[in-house]
Amino acid sequence: MEKTCIDVLPLTMNSSEKQEVVCIFGTGDFGRSLGLKMLQCGYSIVFGSRNPQKNNLLPNGAEVLSYSEAAKKSDIIIIAIHREHYDFLTELTEVLNGKILVDISNNLKINQYPESNAEYLAQLVPGAHVVKAFNTISAWALQSGALDASRQVFVCGNDSKAKQRVMDIVRNLGLTPMDQGSLMAAKEIEKYPLQLFPMWRFPFYLSAVLCIFLFFYCVIRDVIYPYVYEKKDNTFRMAISIPNRVFPITALTLLALVYLPGVIAAILQLYRGTKYRRFPDWLDHWMLCRKQLGLLALGFAFLHVLYTLVIPIRYYVRWRSGNLTVTQAILKKENPFSTSSAWLSDSYVALGILGFFLFVLLGITSLPSVSNAVNWREFRFVQSKLGYLTLILCTAHTLVYGGKKFLSPSNLRWYLPAAYVLGLIIPCTMLVIKFVLIMPCVDNTLTRIRQGWERNSKH
Repeated sequence: MEKTCIDVLPLTMNSSEKQEVVCIFGTGDFGRSLGLKMLQCGYSIVFGSRNPQKNNLLPNGAEVLSYSEAAKKSDIIIIAIHREHYDFLTELTEVLNGKILVDISNNLKINQYPESNAEYLAQLVPGAHVVKAFNTISAWALQSGALDASRQVFVCGNDSKAKQRVMDIVRNLGLTPMDQGSLMAAKEIEKYPLQLFPMWRFPFYLSAVLCIFLFFYCVIRDVIYPYVYEKKDNTFRMAISIPNRVFPITALTLLALVYLPGVIAAILQLYRGTKYRRFPDWLDHWMLCRKQLGLLALGFAFLHVLYTLVIPIRYYVRWRSGNLTVTQAILKKENPFSTSSAWLSDSYVALGILGFFLFVLLGITSLPSVSNAVNWREFRFVQSKLGYLTLILCTAHTLVYGGKKFLSPSNLRWYLPAAYVLGLIIPCTMLVIKFVLIMPCVDNTLTRIRQGWERNSKH
């Protein structure tokens, strides 16, 4: 009978079936959580402890023995102990000979030791079959259930049968085993829990640099320049007005940077005449970070929307509107209605709404739960075709915002153009190059290259 796991109630097994016994060395938080989870999934658990009489926190139904006695009860032993305490295992080499040892340990920092903990364990007990597993799952995840945390368990080992038995246990616990090959992969697996947002680092740094640069650029134009020439104190603009310029420009730039590496890759393939040469490392890393860049861009777009919604309640806006109304009443003057200005204003707002809607759609489809529900063609259509449409709409939104004053000399401050002009450089450049790439004469060649054709091939 196949074992299945129930997160809340222990599994009631048929009395005719013998429960598989698993031994766990260590009675810390993780060892206890893993033991409880395995008990709920129908396993018989034996804990090995240096003080078997002093363990009152263990789950009901588990047996507690000394290390040597517990090891004799099962041929699968999970080592839930820190590496610095492995030395006692050398005294048990005879008992552990031929058994499967599952190393679940992690280190405090990357490359703390020359070899992985699993390889070190294999050196200490050469007669055992060492398998690395469970080090990327936390005690909290085991207690909360697989649906509340990552379900992936990376597994590696030199003995295929031992590795398969461990992977079977992983499946029975409701988790997903990921075979990473031989024990040499353990060093890389042990780095996973120590990495802090590895794929987010570049996008975060890039976003921070963009925001800081644009913020100071706007401060020079909108705060320092008026103070120097007109003695106006516009420092209050640093709270809402300037951030509401920085955020949309950053969002548009990041969105363009999501699709720019694909354009650069296409140019490289056309130049080389083949797809069988690796891209530069910086381009590979850039392409791997596209999802993170897109999500950060969506975040900045959300901030832009929120900042825009509070504009009517700002003191400065209410003061200016009221002052203008009173002035017009006193002078008995009114501003004539401008159809062209109305068109520009409505078009600007409409393009922004449509662009933001597609932006949100792109963000939703990037979620694993959504992307797993669509096939590759559907996902590619949304992320590529609708993605470029989003970029076009957002770029048009910015262009219409500039309107007639786009490159007007009166809009310059110390020969510096408005910030949104800088924000259009990368998106417009990227869209022009993309337009060239989709022309039939270029696109046909690129398609042939991606199908395996090589320009200088002799065959």
